[in-house]
Amino acid sequence: MSPCDSPPSFDLESVRAPARAQGASPLIEPAALGFPAVDIALNGGLKADGLHELYAARAEDAINALGFAFLLAQLKKKHDPRPLLWVREARFSSQSGMPYGPGLLDLGLEPAALTLLSLPDARAVLRAGLDSVRDGSVSAIIIELHRNQPLLNLTASRRLTLAAADAGTMVLIVRSGAEPAASAAHTRWQVAAAPSLPLEANAPGRPAFELTLLRHRGGREGMHIIMEWDRETTSFDQREIRAPLSNPASLPCAVPA
Repeated sequence: MSPCDSPPSFDLESVRAPARAQGASPLIEPAALGFPAVDIALNGGLKADGLHELYAARAEDAINALGFAFLLAQLKKKHDPRPLLWVREARFSSQSGMPYGPGLLDLGLEPAALTLLSLPDARAVLRAGLDSVRDGSVSAIIIELHRNQPLLNLTASRRLTLAAADAGTMVLIVRSGAEPAASAAHTRWQVAAAPSLPLEANAPGRPAFELTLLRHRGGREGMHIIMEWDRETTSFDQREIRAPLSNPASLPCAVPA
């Protein structure tokens, strides 16, 4: 799992081959997060063949937004054997770091299932991302972009949304240093790190994320929650709902830990 240092064009055969060998078929059912209140609010979970945007709350949260995207991709891959793809601009690799095999394994992710494309600019990233989704060989794709990107406009996001639906692929766009803009995304989240709670014998706690649901197409918005990742069950555990959705009578609210 090493970065590709150059060209904006690439051969998808290395990604296609494992998918063919495993006989993948697109998953259409929602990808449940495992957090009942959120899954109910999202009509069963995240749209598994849709587009989702993850905005870092602060510059230092770029790595947290990226980590959250990896975990969402893992949820999709639980029921879809196709590999994962991560596409980014090479010049921003220092802001969210390079892949670290033992760290991925600690989250329950298999490094061999992840392909990284490191490309020269945002145009190449978006072109490669759209081509990869249309190709249909990946379970989920993470598109990492920094700063405001006029190329990622409403039209571009619609193309990604349509391609995701056709291919049964989950598209996760990770943004940092950018303001949310109009798009065709099914959900839009703001992501920040949350303090981990120590486990028994004062062992290090599980990864935790503070999330705000900024947009939910066709649904309610405004939920502000904290979720923890459980690598053993490959799902999220509820910890706290700080601001539930409006009219949440049917949603089970968690008691703060």
